[in-house]
Amino acid sequence: MRKAAAVLTGMVILGIMTGCSGQKTETTAAVSETSQTAGETETEASANTDGEETEILVAAAASLKNAYEEELIPMFEEQNPGVTVVGTYDSSGKLQTQIEGGLEADVFMSAAIKQMNSLDEEGLIDSQTIVNLLENKIVLIVPQSGGEGMESFEDIEKAESIALGDPASVPAGQYAQEALTSLGIWDKIQDKISFGSNVTEVLNQVAAASADAGIVYATDAASMSDQVKVIAEAPEGSLKEAVIYPVAVVKNTAHKEEAEAFVDFLKTDEAMAVFESYGFSAGN
Repeated sequence: MRKAAAVLTGMVILGIMTGCSGQKTETTAAVSETSQTAGETETEASANTDGEETEILVAAAASLKNAYEEELIPMFEEQNPGVTVVGTYDSSGKLQTQIEGGLEADVFMSAAIKQMNSLDEEGLIDSQTIVNLLENKIVLIVPQSGGEGMESFEDIEKAESIALGDPASVPAGQYAQEALTSLGIWDKIQDKISFGSNVTEVLNQVAAASADAGIVYATDAASMSDQVKVIAEAPEGSLKEAVIYPVAVVKNTAHKEEAEAFVDFLKTDEAMAVFESYGFSAGN
């Protein structure tokens, strides 16, 4: 009996040892597998970081959108692999306010010198990068099927409804107000005006014939020549200064090198040729 009990006890102990050994092997394998997975995850994270692109935000006047989106941004990105350009477009006054409020733009291009100067005076623009890049014109437009009896800029008085950019924030509206005031027309048309929040809105109102006439940039009118027609440019002398589009790097950009590269690109002959094809001319 004692011999049988001893044998039985030995078998039990052997079973326990074997179980412990198996558990230890499984635990070791699990730790090994976990370490391997962690290593793979770390490698993947490293690989993703290596392939990251730099993105810059360009805040530009609404009248620049077509030239930027259709040609200039794709050209720049092709020449600068690893850099992505995102554009945000609105009236220059609204963009100025957004930058003052903390918009993390890297480049600013306005449709008037006023907004650029204001931001520069506030210390928000890299002054050394400011370039008066382009010049535009303001024109009186009517729907393609309208404008009967209108032949000059002053004939805007004949329209029953007029679309203009809001002079409070839209440079095209400021230019329109200045020109019409100098021509003695501004006070006469107040009850006919509906103000748009940017020049594109004005253009669309006239194109849809929801306004009989409007004042926009020549470049905007050219972009929708199948829907609007130009009656005349603002008369010489009706504006004190030319319609200039300055561009510059925003001072607190986190991507100074890429932002400067974009501004430099806009000054190249090939970029200027694109601007000219959209109706702009070189600035002074």
